[in-house]
Amino acid sequence: MIRIHFPTADAKRAALAHLAGRFGFKSWATGEMVVPEDALGFLAVQGVPFTVEGPATYEQTAPPVRGAVAAAS
Repeated sequence: MIRIHFPTADAKRAALAHLAGRFGFKSWATGEMVVPEDALGFLAVQGVPFTVEGPATYEQTAPPVRGAVAAAS
């Protein structure tokens, strides 16, 4: 997974529209997004401007951990 950043909110919206249903991704309000490497070429062909920030960290790609607290019956 690769961390990318979009220069404008419009570019991020365009990326979201193109990626939805085709690739898995995570998106943050800061303009950053984590996408699979295959999505980079796809976004470039679609003409969506972005900057590659580098590989994603484990924390950015791992699902959130939720505590399993059972209700006492």
